[in-house]
Amino acid sequence: MNIRQVINLLCLLLLALAAVMVLNGAIAGFWMWRGAIGERAAMEAMLAAAIIGAVVGGAGWLATRGPSRVLGRREALLLVALSWLIGAVLAALPMWLWAIFAGDAAAGHELRRFIDCYFEATSGLTTTGATILTDIEALPKSIILWRSITHWLGGLGIVVLFVAVLPSLGVGGKKLFRVETPGPSPGGVRPHIRDTARILWLIYVGMTLVFITALRLGGMTWFDAICYTFSGISTGGLAPHNASVGEYNSALLDVMIIIMMVLAGVSFRIYYDVIRGQWQRAWRDTELRVYLILKIVIVAIVAALIFGMTIETSAGEEIDGTAGQSLRFAGFTVIAMHTGTGYVTADYDQWPILAKMLIVGLMFIGGSAGSTAGGIKVVRFWMGLKIITAELERVFRPNVIRPLKVGTGTIDTDLKLTTMVFLVSFAVLWGIGAFLLMLFEPRELCDPVTAMTASVATLANVGPGMAAVGPVSNYEWFTPQSKVVMSLLMILGRLEMFTILILLTPRFWRGN
Repeated sequence: MNIRQVINLLCLLLLALAAVMVLNGAIAGFWMWRGAIGERAAMEAMLAAAIIGAVVGGAGWLATRGPSRVLGRREALLLVALSWLIGAVLAALPMWLWAIFAGDAAAGHELRRFIDCYFEATSGLTTTGATILTDIEALPKSIILWRSITHWLGGLGIVVLFVAVLPSLGVGGKKLFRVETPGPSPGGVRPHIRDTARILWLIYVGMTLVFITALRLGGMTWFDAICYTFSGISTGGLAPHNASVGEYNSALLDVMIIIMMVLAGVSFRIYYDVIRGQWQRAWRDTELRVYLILKIVIVAIVAALIFGMTIETSAGEEIDGTAGQSLRFAGFTVIAMHTGTGYVTADYDQWPILAKMLIVGLMFIGGSAGSTAGGIKVVRFWMGLKIITAELERVFRPNVIRPLKVGTGTIDTDLKLTTMVFLVSFAVLWGIGAFLLMLFEPRELCDPVTAMTASVATLANVGPGMAAVGPVSNYEWFTPQSKVVMSLLMILGRLEMFTILILLTPRFWRGN
């Protein structure tokens, strides 16, 4: 294995993150000049973290320079895994250093503990949206913005951005793209993978600009519009307010953000087809249809279940559950959980048990393959149902051979096996995560519902769960070892497990 080349490319990624920190540090300096409280420590923390990233990345890059070789499959797997594991360390530094530089102003703050900063940064880069912060609004604006920037960078993928701007990768770029892009069969929309990565990022940037403008026109400040768009378009969920989107209690903004979350959970290949005028091909996409139908059906059921209830918003207000309000809050919650965005406007943990079960079920399913959403992906869920149905039919019709299809594509034997192995692995990791959380936490704090939903909320990159990690709670109270477990679950979920798990097999490290 060519470790030198992996380290060389990893150091370039650290340099890129350091450059973004410099930009954010400049923004903090501007706000400090305008008289904002706490921005001096934030600016110093951003620049100090940028210097550390630049020194480590620059030194590593210089030390590992040499003739370029084609990036192999194993090198691509290792590079992607290390990019998220180590990238989160660098992304955590500005928050940790701010808490140190702020002195007495941050005494006893959650961000004084590096594991909490790592958890928050991992949650940002993986677009999970789980937070350890108890008072978000007390942070300097530039630290809040940094959380949203990590979402935006992680949404389409820091490695996909890497492929888009680094032409020297050549064939290796295709391997990186396929390893890092979520979904059962990621593919390019253009013959050259670098062109694909660039097109995806152009679409991503375009959607970002559109929704920043829309939210500003809808009544948000420019700062909030940027933060909510960065975390919404990436299906992340970290918000600049303690009450999340519920801070505004605006039906108009709810609708705008619902549209953003729905679009963010759609495969970006669909947008490429639409841009080329292939509307019919986009609409015939089976995954898109299932994705939309699931939302419509579950929203209708949950709205009916909470109709007539008193709905408590995430800001603590009580609203009568009229037909319109039930549809509004059910629609927002279901779509936020299904896409893995994790925004909240209501305390859904007080809703009927069936509504909560449907919401948790959607956490598992997630959005479309090739989108910024988490979960097992709609197409895998649909293929799994088809495979199970076919196997049931074989019990009483053993001689019938019926080809399995999703849309126009046939599910061959290899794809069947891959799909079922993924589904089983996801369930096993979810169970292991829940078991470890219950093992590391006192029973009175971490009941089975808390452990199971915290495990799926981090593995599926959703954010909020139920009970003690519900929509109006946070993850601050967990022990450090539990936070390490959940940080790993977030990365496992973002990279769809196998990219990380393969590093644990001895054969991966043997041979050339």
